[in-house]
Amino acid sequence: MKLAEALNERADIQRRIAQLKARLLNNSKVQEGEKPAEDPNELLKELNFCVQRLEELIARINKTNCYAKDGSVSITELIAHKDVLAQKLGIYRDFLNSASAVVNRITKTEIKIQPSVDVRALQKQIDMMSKAYRETDTKIQELNWTTELL
Repeated sequence: MKLAEALNERADIQRRIAQLKARLLNNSKVQEGEKPAEDPNELLKELNFCVQRLEELIARINKTNCYAKDGSVSITELIAHKDVLAQKLGIYRDFLNSASAVVNRITKTEIKIQPSVDVRALQKQIDMMSKAYRETDTKIQELNWTTELL
């Protein structure tokens, strides 16, 4: 099984667990003398199976991510780099939006508001970070589809 297939299965199982939780909650109580629409014990069995499979997949995915490498960099390191870039990009974009927002003055006597940074230069930095983010994500996706799950 390829790493990407395991990641897809993990996502499916996580959705299934969320659905089972909702179904369990919907069948947690009934009026006296009534039966639940679904047997909670069967739902709990299915939940336990899904949770066990999820735990197995997560362990294998994490192990694979640690050992699979692109040159000298593991998938785990690439994911960490991508996550940090995403956070940094979000902050930079919010800052750029704030700095480049136009503040209209009604009269000439009002204080003129100007950006505290060079907006053009900051946009170029954001463009370079965005490119690095896309390239990192592409490399991770490539490795996901070419790496066998451990």
